[in-house]
Amino acid sequence: MYREVNAFGVYVAPFVVMMLIAWVATIPLGIVGARLQVGRRVWHPGLFNLSIYVVVLSTIVIVSGVRP
Repeated sequence: MYREVNAFGVYVAPFVVMMLIAWVATIPLGIVGARLQVGRRVWHPGLFNLSIYVVVLSTIVIVSGVRP
């Protein structure tokens, strides 16, 4: 079971923390994608960036899952 995170006296759901970690992890991927000009090769760059974020977030959630 996930437990709440105490952030300066405010209890935050662990998923919010995972979302922030995924956002920070996605920034370097966006920089690499810009250098490789991935935006010119995909149909919709915004949707592509969102899908990369969702993949990173789901990977973090699966890896940090509670094991019995």
